[in-house]
Amino acid sequence: MFVVNVEAAVFKDDKWLIIQRSLKEEHAAGALSLVGGQVEDEGNSSDILERTAIREVFEETGVIVKDTLHYVHSTSFISDSEKRVVDVVMLAEHESGVAHSKSEDEVEGVFWLTTNEVMNHINTGPILKESIKRAHHIKEQLYNKIL
Repeated sequence: MFVVNVEAAVFKDDKWLIIQRSLKEEHAAGALSLVGGQVEDEGNSSDILERTAIREVFEETGVIVKDTLHYVHSTSFISDSEKRVVDVVMLAEHESGVAHSKSEDEVEGVFWLTTNEVMNHINTGPILKESIKRAHHIKEQLYNKIL
């Protein structure tokens, strides 16, 4: 059985909302990451991945994202605590709110970083690099044509 986790690649202009995971986290403590969390049991439900992404971004950073989210990609991994995880990344656009850590138990720091800053940061792991690379590509296709 897998835990389902959803992360949001939130963008505002040319920057991404990146968190440093709390040092208290059981998995990837202190690492840079997209904002996200586990899907909660809602019984029969639709758009659960989208709602999870929207909820987690607000709960962890105080940021509200627009309702239109786009699938980026999915991965699977085994967490530091041996849980099997399916991770889904969604592209989301910042709507309002000033990003800050709402819970020190989950988020050590909050940053707005460009794609290059994420890719070149010493604490950026391969999964985050791949997520940002793919999210950047989809954002360019979807939004730069409109903007």
